[in-house]
Amino acid sequence: MNEYRRTNATVSLLNYHFVFCPRYRRKIFLKSEVEQRFKALVYEVCAELKMEIVSMECDKDHTHLFLHALPTLSPADIMAKIKGFTSKKLREEFPHLQHLPSLWTRSYFVSTAGHVSSETIQRYVEQQKTRG
Repeated sequence: MNEYRRTNATVSLLNYHFVFCPRYRRKIFLKSEVEQRFKALVYEVCAELKMEIVSMECDKDHTHLFLHALPTLSPADIMAKIKGFTSKKLREEFPHLQHLPSLWTRSYFVSTAGHVSSETIQRYVEQQKTRG
């Protein structure tokens, strides 16, 4: 895991933990092909924005995303890009999602993580499916 990101003269360690849900907490990730495609789309967006995904996991009705980001992007910008792109693409590609005017709620949870707690958050995100 890259611990510090360098941009010009700036060295940064910005780790964000995001949690967001589909509208009405719809269980869109029950179909594994939706989850797989969602993850591929998130990787695509993050690569374009030069962000590193540390961990990503989906549960039936929400997703956790833990990533390293550049200081030039705010959490709101990151969510707008990820949610906008994935909503558009998933609704185009999956007929059962086409009737939704938007896929995601407007809200999301975000927290920052320092170096000490990063591993804890990563384990938490990766264990989402195994929790009882």
